[in-house]
Amino acid sequence: MHEFSRNQSIFLKFGVEFFLAIALFVYLGCEDKTGTNKDDDNNAGDDEVEMVTVGTQVWMAKNLNVTHYRNGDPIPNVTDGAQWYGLTSGAYCDYGNDPNNAATYGRLYNWYAVTDSRGLAPQGWHVPSDAEWQTLISNLGGRDAAGSNMKETGNSHWLTDNSDATNASGFTALPGGYRTTGIQASFMYMGYFAKFWTSATSPFPIMYYLNSAMTQCVQDYNNCGKMYGFSVRCIKD
Repeated sequence: MHEFSRNQSIFLKFGVEFFLAIALFVYLGCEDKTGTNKDDDNNAGDDEVEMVTVGTQVWMAKNLNVTHYRNGDPIPNVTDGAQWYGLTSGAYCDYGNDPNNAATYGRLYNWYAVTDSRGLAPQGWHVPSDAEWQTLISNLGGRDAAGSNMKETGNSHWLTDNSDATNASGFTALPGGYRTTGIQASFMYMGYFAKFWTSATSPFPIMYYLNSAMTQCVQDYNNCGKMYGFSVRCIKD
């Protein structure tokens, strides 16, 4: 009887160890090793990503929302203003440090994250160049008309007049605001401005912006220091 109980104990111990080994094997086999971004629809296939075609270009229909680089490394979420201002490496934040804003407006990234060699955009996509933004603008009637053709209509998100907006392109630009430089690194103008990084690195960073009260889509390289936090809208490779 004693020998039987002893054998039972040995068998039970072996069974538990075998079960744990199988569970670990299954876990490691299911772990994400693809190197793709791990956030929301940005880890999805093209059939799940909302897209809009303008001319020959295919753009994401929403602002980027990722918190990992393409290779899986996390992007630091920096909430403190002084720390944000002193950064010389990639980071993101949510407008007002409120994660609820990310679902609608995407996240705000500094220039270092945009140009990081690990890749900010998901596999098959990239941060558009200045030339690609210029092509988009040209396809939408030029600088003075493109803004109207890109902005979401109405006042659900744009908080002033916005009567010029047609969103004829389907781009559905939303006023996600931005994060400034300076020791406070304040959040400004959600509801009034949409500002988007390009991948331009030389001789200076370049971004494009839209405003609720104007029809234009404007190139700007005077007010886009590397510590600013702007939105990103990706274009297909």
